[in-house]
Amino acid sequence: MQYAEQTSYTVAAEIERTRCAILPVGAVEAHGPHLPLDTDNVLAERLAGRLAELTDSLVLPTLPYGQVWSLKNFPGSVGVSNQALIQMLYDIGESLHHQGFGIYVMLNGHLGNAACMKDAARMLYRDYPALKVYYFFYPGSKEAIAEVRETPSAHGTYFHACELETSYMLYLAEEHVDMSKAISDIPNITVEDDCTPTPWEQFTSTAVLGDATLATREKGERIIEASLRTMTEILLRAKSVLAEGSKGKEDSPHDS
Repeated sequence: MQYAEQTSYTVAAEIERTRCAILPVGAVEAHGPHLPLDTDNVLAERLAGRLAELTDSLVLPTLPYGQVWSLKNFPGSVGVSNQALIQMLYDIGESLHHQGFGIYVMLNGHLGNAACMKDAARMLYRDYPALKVYYFFYPGSKEAIAEVRETPSAHGTYFHACELETSYMLYLAEEHVDMSKAISDIPNITVEDDCTPTPWEQFTSTAVLGDATLATREKGERIIEASLRTMTEILLRAKSVLAEGSKGKEDSPHDS
């Protein structure tokens, strides 16, 4: 259910019923010749919609700008600072807490946002410990990736506009993919690159980190569905804990 489609007359009841808000967080950056600049936003939005359906949660409007330092010099990339993103994520969580939500999910479509999400979550935990905060970036997908991937990863952590991310898009948003323009670009990312600030143009001219020509809808489905199962299990457990806590308060004796 879309939060922004509610009115101020209906939203309070939906917050009380669902208790969980999902914020898609993406970025605007280069994704090779075959994927659009807003790929991370599209993936985050589509995933958030699926997760909300599975867990009866509310989807917030997408936060479309992320930390895009590594690809900032590629045509089309638009980024914000870590400080700005952390503050925005924190402020949204604080507002959700005051509105009555018990669970705040930052559903990430861009790896560069991960450190900011963790910092914002820790700040919220410090200030509002009753608010359960999650930062999701394809959790539970490791085994599925190992099963379907045909090429070795270009990097131990990064994946970008490659066999994996292109497969995600083919499954969740095929209308945004032009496979006739997909390429294979497997860069040499050295240990030194991981130990010093390294703009990605130093090892790729395409922003593709792998063989996008090997992407398929079936691979995307296998990985995305595995991650959705993991996220769904986590949120349903959290909602169950919230419900038990609320029931306990209702059942507790009141002072006379």
